[in-house]
Amino acid sequence: MTETKRSPEEPAATALRRRSFLASAALAATAPVAASAVAHASVRSAPGRLPTPERGPAERLLAVPMKNRRDDWLQEALQIAVAVEFSTIPPYLCGWWSIKDRKSEVAQLIRRVVLDEMFHLGVVCNLLVAVGGRPDIHAAAPLYPGPLPGGVHPGVDVYLSGLTKPFVHDVMMAIEAPAAPLTDGGDDSLSIGTFYGELLKTFRSATPDLSTARQVQQRVGGDDLNPVRTLDDVEHAIDIVREQGEGTSSSPADAPGDDHVAHYYAFAEIYHGRQLREEDDGWRYSGPVVPFPDARPMARVPAGGWDSPPDDAGRLISAFDSAYAGVLDSLDAAWGDGGASSLNAAVRAMGRLESPAVELMEMRIPGSQETYGPQFRPI
Repeated sequence: MTETKRSPEEPAATALRRRSFLASAALAATAPVAASAVAHASVRSAPGRLPTPERGPAERLLAVPMKNRRDDWLQEALQIAVAVEFSTIPPYLCGWWSIKDRKSEVAQLIRRVVLDEMFHLGVVCNLLVAVGGRPDIHAAAPLYPGPLPGGVHPGVDVYLSGLTKPFVHDVMMAIEAPAAPLTDGGDDSLSIGTFYGELLKTFRSATPDLSTARQVQQRVGGDDLNPVRTLDDVEHAIDIVREQGEGTSSSPADAPGDDHVAHYYAFAEIYHGRQLREEDDGWRYSGPVVPFPDARPMARVPAGGWDSPPDDAGRLISAFDSAYAGVLDSLDAAWGDGGASSLNAAVRAMGRLESPAVELMEMRIPGSQETYGPQFRPI
């Protein structure tokens, strides 16, 4: 795929051949492209991509020969997965909270993705305790702006702001971008889906004993979080996480029994302003219009958080960060000895973060047309 000069504010009627649908990490071309060309160019034109840094922990783990991957490898890899899944929630929440009309199509779409990500977090936490580990969500919570944990999707810069088309393109789509070939070349992208694929291969190879102790069983959003008892359970759980994020090799539809498109393509519908449809010559953003919603103008949170905000904003920021730390503690407790009750407490506490977040998003930054917003820095 070739890089376009289209502004992020301009809609596109993108077409991709079915066989190359998931090889693309950005849907900005205007005509079908051969799969081999897409596989190489998608890395260079992926949304939100910065110069690729050195190998991260995830890539170093994947360099370990399969025969040497055992329970300790799985524990380390799954802790990275915990960090990655959790890291998606704050930016998606900021985008969702900034939308003024919560009944709008885009608001409902982002809310669904947030719930899916909370389910994914539960899945990887269950997998981690199943192989003898214990999630450390508080320690895994990232600071923004910054890269995705573990070096997954190297070069992607995740920041917090209100919903804009550049934010959809550079953060939301960049996080969920489908897999590109994983090689030793510096231009290739280690996607979340690729990482999960390697996790599944390792489970099959290592065949670890799986313990149900401290696993959590609970309804999360539209999905049932269940204990993993067998390798078939592991495969089913990982497949759901991958397909809800990226879709499958032949369709943007996510996991079986779910009528929604996968997260990447749902975000692309917001970006392009139209729903995705399969036509005779491939998939196109040619369906009904997806109106971009009116959103509160939350500015990007700067590195290190807000610097010397006014007293009223500062008090809200501190109160939010303190409550956010409590959410993290409840999540850690859920996979300690707290179980479903602690998970429910974390979900309720996360819901209570919305009010101060929206209040911040309505406080104008002195000398600016933009507003404050939550910085998600636990204290």
